Amino acid sequence: MLSIEHYLVLSLALFAIGVGGVLLRRNVIVMLMSIELMLNAVTINLVAFSRLHGSVDGQAFAVFIIVAAAAEAVVGLGIILVVGRGRETLNSEDMDLLKW
Repeated sequence: MLSIEHYLVLSLALFAIGVGGVLLRRNVIVMLMSIELMLNAVTINLVAFSRLHGSVDGQAFAVFIIVAAAAEAVVGLGIILVVGRGRETLNSEDMDLLKW
Protein backbone atom coordinates (compact mmCIF):
# COMPACT_ATOMS: atom_id res chain seq x y z
CA MET A 1 0.00 0.00 0.00
CA LEU A 2 1.33 3.39 -0.94
CA SER A 3 1.28 6.07 1.71
CA ILE A 4 0.85 9.80 1.25
CA GLU A 5 4.62 10.25 1.48
CA HIS A 6 5.14 8.25 -1.71
CA TYR A 7 2.80 10.55 -3.61
CA LEU A 8 4.44 13.64 -2.15
CA VAL A 9 7.93 12.45 -3.10
CA LEU A 10 6.76 11.71 -6.65
CA SER A 11 5.11 15.11 -6.84
CA LEU A 12 8.22 16.83 -5.51
CA ALA A 13 10.40 15.07 -8.07
CA LEU A 14 8.09 16.03 -10.94
CA PHE A 15 7.85 19.63 -9.77
CA ALA A 16 11.65 19.89 -9.38
CA ILE A 17 12.20 18.50 -12.89
CA GLY A 18 9.65 21.02 -14.20
CA VAL A 19 11.28 23.96 -12.45
CA GLY A 20 14.69 22.84 -13.69
CA GLY A 21 13.37 22.61 -17.23
CA VAL A 22 11.90 26.10 -17.14
CA LEU A 23 14.98 27.70 -15.61
CA LEU A 24 17.72 25.87 -17.46
CA ARG A 25 16.40 25.31 -20.97
CA ARG A 26 15.84 28.00 -23.60
CA ASN A 27 13.72 25.99 -26.06
CA VAL A 28 10.14 27.21 -25.74
CA ILE A 29 8.59 23.78 -26.34
CA VAL A 30 10.72 22.26 -23.57
CA MET A 31 9.66 25.10 -21.29
CA LEU A 32 5.99 24.41 -22.11
CA MET A 33 6.45 20.71 -21.33
CA SER A 34 8.13 21.63 -18.05
CA ILE A 35 5.16 23.78 -17.07
CA GLU A 36 2.91 20.80 -17.83
CA LEU A 37 5.07 18.66 -15.51
CA MET A 38 4.60 21.20 -12.73
CA LEU A 39 0.83 21.19 -13.24
CA ASN A 40 0.83 17.38 -13.11
CA ALA A 41 2.74 17.50 -9.82
CA VAL A 42 0.09 19.77 -8.33
CA THR A 43 -2.62 17.45 -9.63
CA ILE A 44 -0.99 14.45 -7.96
CA ASN A 45 -0.89 16.37 -4.67
CA LEU A 46 -4.56 17.30 -4.92
CA VAL A 47 -5.66 13.74 -5.64
CA ALA A 48 -3.42 12.30 -2.90
CA PHE A 49 -4.73 14.67 -0.23
CA SER A 50 -8.28 14.17 -1.46
CA ARG A 51 -7.87 10.41 -1.05
CA LEU A 52 -6.27 10.89 2.37
CA HIS A 53 -9.19 12.95 3.66
CA GLY A 54 -11.88 10.92 1.93
CA SER A 55 -13.44 13.72 -0.09
CA VAL A 56 -13.78 14.37 -3.80
CA ASP A 57 -12.95 18.09 -3.67
CA GLY A 58 -9.32 17.61 -4.66
CA GLN A 59 -10.31 15.29 -7.48
CA ALA A 60 -12.73 17.89 -8.83
CA PHE A 61 -10.00 20.54 -8.74
CA ALA A 62 -7.67 18.08 -10.47
CA VAL A 63 -10.12 17.74 -13.36
CA PHE A 64 -10.22 21.53 -13.72
CA ILE A 65 -6.41 21.67 -13.68
CA ILE A 66 -6.22 19.04 -16.42
CA VAL A 67 -8.72 20.98 -18.55
CA ALA A 68 -6.86 24.25 -18.00
CA ALA A 69 -3.53 22.58 -18.81
CA ALA A 70 -4.93 21.21 -22.06
CA ALA A 71 -6.25 24.65 -23.05
CA GLU A 72 -2.93 26.24 -22.10
CA ALA A 73 -1.04 23.71 -24.21
CA VAL A 74 -3.23 24.35 -27.24
CA VAL A 75 -2.94 28.13 -27.02
CA GLY A 76 0.76 28.02 -26.14
CA LEU A 77 1.64 25.69 -29.01
CA GLY A 78 -0.36 27.84 -31.41
CA ILE A 79 1.51 30.95 -30.38
CA ILE A 80 4.84 29.13 -30.48
CA LEU A 81 4.17 27.84 -34.01
CA VAL A 82 3.22 31.27 -35.33
CA VAL A 83 6.19 33.03 -33.73
CA GLY A 84 8.55 30.18 -34.64
CA ARG A 85 7.60 30.36 -38.30
CA GLY A 86 8.14 34.11 -38.40
CA ARG A 87 11.45 34.07 -36.51
CA GLU A 88 12.58 30.60 -37.66
CA THR A 89 13.79 29.78 -34.15
CA LEU A 90 12.32 28.37 -30.95
CA ASN A 91 14.92 29.92 -28.66
CA SER A 92 13.21 32.01 -25.98
CA GLU A 93 15.96 34.65 -26.05
CA ASP A 94 15.30 35.34 -29.75
CA MET A 95 11.58 35.90 -29.30
CA ASP A 96 11.47 39.63 -28.64
CA LEU A 97 8.47 40.69 -30.72
CA LEU A 98 7.32 43.34 -28.25
CA LYS A 99 10.69 45.10 -28.10
CA TRP A 100 11.25 48.13 -30.32
